[in-house]
Amino acid sequence: MLKLISKPAVKLVERYLPDPYIFVLLLTLVAAVAAIAVERQTPLAVLRMWGDGFWGLLTFSMQMLLVLVTGFMLASSPPVKRILQKIASTAKTPGGAIILVTLVSLAASWINWGFGLVVGALFAKELARLIKVDYRLLVASAYSGFVVWHGGLAGSVPLTIATEGHFSADQIGVIGTGSTIFAFFNLAIVVCLFIAVPLVNRLMLPDEKDSVYVDPKLLNDEPEPVGRITRPAEKLENSMPLALLVGVPGLLFLLDHFFLRGGSLNLNVVNFLFLFLAIVLHRTPRNLLNSLNEAIKGGAGIVIQFPFYAGIMAIMVQSGLAQSMSEWLVSFATANSLPFWSFLSAGIVNLFVPSGGGQWAVQAPVMLPAAEALGADIARVAMAVAWGDAWTNLLQPFWALPVLAIAGLKAKDIMGFCLIQLFITGIIISVGLVWF
Repeated sequence: MLKLISKPAVKLVERYLPDPYIFVLLLTLVAAVAAIAVERQTPLAVLRMWGDGFWGLLTFSMQMLLVLVTGFMLASSPPVKRILQKIASTAKTPGGAIILVTLVSLAASWINWGFGLVVGALFAKELARLIKVDYRLLVASAYSGFVVWHGGLAGSVPLTIATEGHFSADQIGVIGTGSTIFAFFNLAIVVCLFIAVPLVNRLMLPDEKDSVYVDPKLLNDEPEPVGRITRPAEKLENSMPLALLVGVPGLLFLLDHFFLRGGSLNLNVVNFLFLFLAIVLHRTPRNLLNSLNEAIKGGAGIVIQFPFYAGIMAIMVQSGLAQSMSEWLVSFATANSLPFWSFLSAGIVNLFVPSGGGQWAVQAPVMLPAAEALGADIARVAMAVAWGDAWTNLLQPFWALPVLAIAGLKAKDIMGFCLIQLFITGIIISVGLVWF
């Protein structure tokens, strides 16, 4: 049945889903028109909101770009690639390849979203070299594992509210990860998704006549061997001691940060860890730079699109549109159903503001007072917002940009399969938030 349903869904998306850049332009217009029509803002006021907020996410944009770049460099290092190749060799059939790439992506994304995106895409390419399987579904399966990231170790909402002095600490205090990431309801959702997402991807595997394959030779991205070194500069570029003299102290700094100073894990620390592990594992500066040249290609979409999303966020927040949308959905809620409505509203807002922690800043002023007034579980409501943010990434093509760049596909190639996952994972997460 899923195979029959996914076929028209894939064709529908291939025909009508525009490039992610066109998508963000359309979202900008929708947000602006809605702010004028619903919130009664003047066109000039909306224009000013958009223009003033356009560069509001530069720091976050750079962090996101570095997560992509450093994650790619780490995942493409020889030791990590050997691990991926060894795991890939265990898949013997197309169906096995689909299940395996989904599980690897789910596990990596639960650890860290940037690492999950990159590892999933690279692993999909590795499997495509070994097994003849529909390449679109293979890459879509790699991306679908991303749905668990906000319920995992790098979830920005649970990590934010677990940090001393966070922006809503005066209202809710500090909520530890034992009540969010490691709570029974959250772990139950994660376990169900680890079962359902690979199974659904496997059941969507097209028949051979409908499958789209890729020539394995086109996936070869091995660096060219280093020739004869004659210049002193080339000796430095290919110097292993130089890489270790910088890379090892970087890792020692992290040991000091975690074990002697009791530091926490945040985006900057994750990027630092990925970068210096990559420096050590690539062994020479030249190998690292070759990997960087490949990694940066996938960052083009982030560079050009994130300012537009910052502008959309400014319109949504400053006009009151995000708050009105959240308040309207929350108005249907009871103490038990508030997590569901929080999840649904977060999923809708995420289409316009796909920024994780930034979305919590938008919705917390609405969700927290509602949770307190209804006597709802605040930790569960916060995780509902987190899951909503992750959920509609299966429809919002922005976060697929790194995966697509690595795999060499377009958003329309994979989003039809992801659309099916959107409905199924939405049901699982909703039930988990309300009943588990």
